[in-house]
Amino acid sequence: MERYFNTSGPCNAKLHYMVNLQGRLKEIKRMIDKGEYFVIRKARQYGKTTMLKALKEYLHTDYHVLSLDFQSLSHTDFESEASFFRAFAREVFFAAEMENFISEKIKEDLKNLTRKKDSEAKLAFLFQWIRALCKESKKTVILMIDEVDSASNYQVFLDFLAQMRLLYIHKDDYKVFQSVILAGVYDIKNLKQKIREDKEYRRNSPWNIAAPFKISMSFSLEEIACMLKEYEMEHNTNMDIMKMAQLLYDYTSGYPYLVSRICQIIVEDNYAVWTKESFLKSVKTLLSESTTLFDSFISKLYDYPKLKKMLYFLIFCGKSISYSPDEEAIDIVVMFGFVKEKNGNAVIHNRIFETRLYNLFLTSSEAQDTDIYDAALLDKNQFVKNGSLDMEHILERFVVHFHDLYGECSKQFIEEDGRKYFLLYLRPIINGRGHYYIEAETRNQECTDIIVDYNGEQFIIELKIWHGNVYKEQREEQLCNYLKHYHLKKGYLLSFNFNKKKEIGIQHKKIGEYLLIEAVV
Repeated sequence: MERYFNTSGPCNAKLHYMVNLQGRLKEIKRMIDKGEYFVIRKARQYGKTTMLKALKEYLHTDYHVLSLDFQSLSHTDFESEASFFRAFAREVFFAAEMENFISEKIKEDLKNLTRKKDSEAKLAFLFQWIRALCKESKKTVILMIDEVDSASNYQVFLDFLAQMRLLYIHKDDYKVFQSVILAGVYDIKNLKQKIREDKEYRRNSPWNIAAPFKISMSFSLEEIACMLKEYEMEHNTNMDIMKMAQLLYDYTSGYPYLVSRICQIIVEDNYAVWTKESFLKSVKTLLSESTTLFDSFISKLYDYPKLKKMLYFLIFCGKSISYSPDEEAIDIVVMFGFVKEKNGNAVIHNRIFETRLYNLFLTSSEAQDTDIYDAALLDKNQFVKNGSLDMEHILERFVVHFHDLYGECSKQFIEEDGRKYFLLYLRPIINGRGHYYIEAETRNQECTDIIVDYNGEQFIIELKIWHGNVYKEQREEQLCNYLKHYHLKKGYLLSFNFNKKKEIGIQHKKIGEYLLIEAVV
């Protein structure tokens, strides 16, 4: 069977194109060999289940692996200690049978346990049986539980974790699990948050014996390139492998689902043409899709209003937010995959997520109920000539509208909202045939670089707060460097100038081989 890019469920190297997991598996096995208990905590569709399945196969020679999935348990299985007792015993029994290491005596002991009355069906008895199972096994036993979030609202799960903690503490006294691996989105301390509101209690996690899991689950540039090389060897498309790998990495920061989905769209919707143009078309398709990942992504902003406010200020105001895992809001946005840590600051995880956030904020009824958005709707038909976007004319018209509508506003208003209003003006003009993203490396309170992709053509617009001629020369030099990187000869600047003697309008400046077109408001 011909392999394909998969975004529905776990991946299998025999059926799907995927990155090589051997390096990660080797690192995880080192943790297991040391007897560590830990949590693989990552956002949705980040490859956790794929990793656990590959890990089970990787460990097969040295260990017996009991692989469970809490999605197989119903909500009634968590309602009482007795019901959880029986459900968990059932799942462990099936997993042990699949591994073919459970004896008839252990089977009979478990049957007797499950016949106990509800008042006698205690987790302590179940864990006595688990110790007997581990003692009799010829190989050391590993326990892996996927989708532990399914148990997040139930006190019995916390009692279960407490029993696991006891196993860990007494592992030198009798034979127990060599390692326990839990996988899910929520951290264990966040599970307690969902049960009780008492701050002191919710930080007192029963899983405080867990070792930190520091192994990256994101795809590296080299891993993406190796995956594409496998595809190219089988299909001979004349792909520029490193160029495509770099584009995938630049737009996704290695988020597994996003990498695979873009590749999938290129193959299925763009006839497996691996060019920059087909890549950008595939990104545009992805940005317009309603997927489980994006639906979950957006719903969390409404579930946690603080997150929405934080992300708004991060992307529109260019304000740096120091990364601190002890700050609850930061911890949550990282947990859901919106944000990552970079150079001590919290930054949006990738261009795809960032553009999706911009689109969300800019298409809200509040944002669209603005004069500048209405002006763009009236103007939008005049900016495209023979399929090409006239960016200079867009800036020219924006200057006119912005000066008329907001020229008397305060400096603070323009610093915080000026860039948002330009994007509000730009969005309906390019909507349908183009998209944009913000260059995160340059975004701060003084400057933002916007890259617009329209019908296969790219434009770089630098939005900046005017701080004098010396600063202006520095920005012009940086823009020229960006033009060189993108193999472009023309760049654009939009300057928000608070000097009363400023000259509003469009100015042209030639710097070497580059033409800079500056709009001043």
